[in-house]
Amino acid sequence: MQSYYWLILQGALLTVGVSLCALVVSVLLGLLGAAAKLSSRRIPRVIATLYTTIIRGIPELVLMLLVFYGGTMGINSLLEWMGSDTTIDIEPFAAGVLTLGFIYGAYMTETFRGAMMSVPKGQLEAAWAFGMGRFQAFIRITLPQMVRYALPGFTNNWLVLIKATALVSLIGLHDMTYLAKQASAATRSPFEFFLFTGALFLVYSWVSLLALNKLNDRYSLGSQRGHL
Repeated sequence: MQSYYWLILQGALLTVGVSLCALVVSVLLGLLGAAAKLSSRRIPRVIATLYTTIIRGIPELVLMLLVFYGGTMGINSLLEWMGSDTTIDIEPFAAGVLTLGFIYGAYMTETFRGAMMSVPKGQLEAAWAFGMGRFQAFIRITLPQMVRYALPGFTNNWLVLIKATALVSLIGLHDMTYLAKQASAATRSPFEFFLFTGALFLVYSWVSLLALNKLNDRYSLGSQRGHL
């Protein structure tokens, strides 16, 4: 029994890896999506709106299977149509990271959009008047202030993303959920192993809340804000 617990702990490291990599992807997409939604141009706004509307309306499990199975078939069909004999297989880790990042990028888009809108426009106009470019003004003026406004929504998205990593077990990635299922089948003791896996997810969430609350306190200096 102990050997199975050690295997699940090893899978827990993979779960952390998937979570963090997916978080990076989602943050990058969220920033791009928020900038597109706040753009003065119609085409970026339409694309970003379609992205957030469609992605938030389709279950994560369906998207995961579409990317892992449908994505591989689509890419190989395209290569075959182009006359190439090359075949590409999407690895479970890459499929899990990209799918979760793509999904939660839509939620991050709305979080960052609201945070950007909370920064007074007069500060940006003052930055432009001093000769700052748009990118420089975003880095020096908007980004430091929007972090404080974005942290509550960011925290919620991160906690949900951590739990959503359990879905990667369905595409064959040996995370802790997959290994818990295998251990349950081998020992016919599902309660112990799934309870252990649930406790690990709870520990991740608790540690994340502690860290993000500390970060929130740091960015809330000088303003009246409670804990997340």
